[in-house]
Amino acid sequence: MSLLDSPSNRRTFLTRGAAVAAVPALGALAGTAFTTGTASAATADLPDYAPIPAGSLGPALNADGYYVGRIKDNLHWVTDGTYQAAFLLTREGVVLFDAPPTIGHNLQRAIDAVAGPAGMPNKVTHIVYSHHHADHLGGSFLFGKDVVRIGHTQNRALLLRDNDPARPLPNHTFDERMTLHVGGERVELAHLGTNHTPDNIYIHFPDHDTLMLVDINLPGWVPFDSFNLNEDVQGSIAAPAKAMAYPWSTYIGGHMGRLGTRADMTTYQQYVEDLIVGAKASLTAVDPTPFFAKYGDNTWAAVKNYQAAQVKYAADPVVRKYTGVLAAADVYTESTAFVLLEAVRLDLGIGSQVHP
Repeated sequence: MSLLDSPSNRRTFLTRGAAVAAVPALGALAGTAFTTGTASAATADLPDYAPIPAGSLGPALNADGYYVGRIKDNLHWVTDGTYQAAFLLTREGVVLFDAPPTIGHNLQRAIDAVAGPAGMPNKVTHIVYSHHHADHLGGSFLFGKDVVRIGHTQNRALLLRDNDPARPLPNHTFDERMTLHVGGERVELAHLGTNHTPDNIYIHFPDHDTLMLVDINLPGWVPFDSFNLNEDVQGSIAAPAKAMAYPWSTYIGGHMGRLGTRADMTTYQQYVEDLIVGAKASLTAVDPTPFFAKYGDNTWAAVKNYQAAQVKYAADPVVRKYTGVLAAADVYTESTAFVLLEAVRLDLGIGSQVHP
């Protein structure tokens, strides 16, 4: 048996491929070292991180590099270990929710694998856009021009701006709420304020006990770099509570290899709150004087090192608390702590001092 013959190693290899494909620049840098497995001299200098908790990993991928599973009845999800999409089989066709390019043609393969045995149509007739980002919609063009595409009003405006042929414009938009009826199925779409992006929406499947909210909570993992690159930090902090107001037991977060639960959302909320508490405390616990004394007129050097000390103050106890609970707690917690520190200062005004 080769190393790639075991499900866990095959999952790891294929997931790494999806992760590299998600960031093309990294793919170019990976080059031969990724494709052949030969070691690069630079790897000796790479840091070590805590093991990933087993519960943070999803199911093994198949030989084509994806996993498709049933959530409830005719609602299914697809993942390549790094990105997620969902689809709903109906008697009139398939409703697809997001089309990540890293999953790409495997989306149709996954649909075919499920629709055929169920005796249901396999043609995608509708695509619902969670938000405008290319990493979640860049495979939309694969399904042709005749598909009904649905998104928030801001989604259309942002896609017009981006002018990306891989992401055809939605031809149906809504401002606040929309109920989508297709083939006897019902999906509730809602825009409850800016969070990750101005157009990110809540996608509720009331008959399937499921909620899809992309790029807020990545179940089993800490947020991606800099708090998921959220455009509205306060809106993103508030989003989980809005999500929890819906009735659901299964959560589709748009990333990584597994689905989420309400317990996952609660853990994520506590993680963020712990960082906010630490960020607020750092504003008084860390003395700026030594940094400005050291760097004199080089204000940016003083500020950089002062804030690095604040970030460390806020992040260190959170890393300790969540290592073994959330994957990569020791990888991205500091960058999220920095974003939350700035949000505490700039959005909430905590720590501001009026010159006497």
